Amino acid sequence: MGTHDVSILEFGSGVFEVLATSGDTHLGGDDIDNVVMKYLTDEFKNDKGIDLTKDPMAMQRVKEAAEKAKIELSSTTSSEINLPYITANENGPQHLVMTLTRAKFEQLIDSIVKKTIEPCRLALEQAKLSTKDIDEILLVGGSTRIPAIQEAVKNFFGKEASKGINPDEAVAIGASIQGAILNKDEGVGDIVLLDVTPISMGIEAHTQFDPDGRMAKIIEAQTTIPCKKSQTFTTAVDNQSAVTIVVLQGERTYAKDCKTIGTFNLEGIAPAKAGIPQIEVSFDIDANGVLNVSAKDKATGKEQQITISNNNLSDAEIEQMKADAEAHKEEDKKREEQMNKLNMAQFLINSIDQMFEDENMKDKITEEDKNNITPAKDNLAEVLKEYQTAEDKEDAMLKVEEAQKALEEVWNPLVKKLYIDPNAAANNEGGNPFTGDNPFAGQGIDPSQFAGAANK
Repeated sequence: MGTHDVSILEFGSGVFEVLATSGDTHLGGDDIDNVVMKYLTDEFKNDKGIDLTKDPMAMQRVKEAAEKAKIELSSTTSSEINLPYITANENGPQHLVMTLTRAKFEQLIDSIVKKTIEPCRLALEQAKLSTKDIDEILLVGGSTRIPAIQEAVKNFFGKEASKGINPDEAVAIGASIQGAILNKDEGVGDIVLLDVTPISMGIEAHTQFDPDGRMAKIIEAQTTIPCKKSQTFTTAVDNQSAVTIVVLQGERTYAKDCKTIGTFNLEGIAPAKAGIPQIEVSFDIDANGVLNVSAKDKATGKEQQITISNNNLSDAEIEQMKADAEAHKEEDKKREEQMNKLNMAQFLINSIDQMFEDENMKDKITEEDKNNITPAKDNLAEVLKEYQTAEDKEDAMLKVEEAQKALEEVWNPLVKKLYIDPNAAANNEGGNPFTGDNPFAGQGIDPSQFAGAANK
């Protein structure tokens, strides 16, 4: 099938930077041909009572005629379609003869023309630009010669498309220039093309309440390449000595809905309580799109990496991933919010336990304080445990929120008292234990945690 792709580029000092890309894999010349073919066969069936779609040889001739009419109607107001001896019946040979006007043609493809605008809008949204920010529009491909498409583009952007390049030759010219750049041919050394990642990349990460595993994005879609980004994670269970790094591509919230493109193990992590180790995961994409992923334990210096060169998805796969993400956007958002609430509730419990055990807090937190807070803390822990087996998750979530609120009511006054003393505040090196923000923000750790509990 044909495709419709949109790219927004910024050019300056010999550098072409791709700011955003979007498209539709079912929106191209073949799709227009199919619409015209359906019209021709429907008209012939109504007139002659014969269904040409059951005759492969006849349909090949109809396809050629539809494409020829499409091309002619880009420069004329009507096209004569004459297919003698297209088929035969008891009355003898039958001929397909009709005139297709530009007005009828534009009526037939109206829905396709309208669809060309949505990828333009999405590309602008990804690039954080408006139509007024676009200086020049280049139309590439034979279907862009169709007046209705040119008019739709003009109405959307508020300006005429450039006529300075041949739409049939543009792709071939661009490919030859890029080939010359990669080959370092003379005369193109000052030209640089900066592409973008069409889809997000990350790793599978788990928490206590996330058994399915989340897609922890490290490089977002539309990031200019080459690029390198890192993020720090931690372990999921006590004394975990190894983690499995599952590399993903996709836009969904959960790993099972994304595509796995690589897996490797990082072993030799220093055994410690869950949440203590700091494991830095780095994604490095070079100019050729080759992805290098590394994981390093900051305590031991142990490091492992993988090179992924076959991470290029087809246009159809990319658009399908984007469509799936959009279709399940609200569902994923709701589930993610629930998991975040559960994880933050568990983190509150862990923070309180940690402060109760902290040697620096012995003179600050009294037994009376502990006796006042512990019942509410234990109640929240019990409610979280019940959530995991509850059939009515919404009702169970309400109980979690109520239990957390009750705990915060007795916990927050103590924290405020502790923070009145600057020394007490200085001794507490953990994240803020009573806010809804990322408690690991100050440590550079993502609250998502690794899978790999079996690798001890």
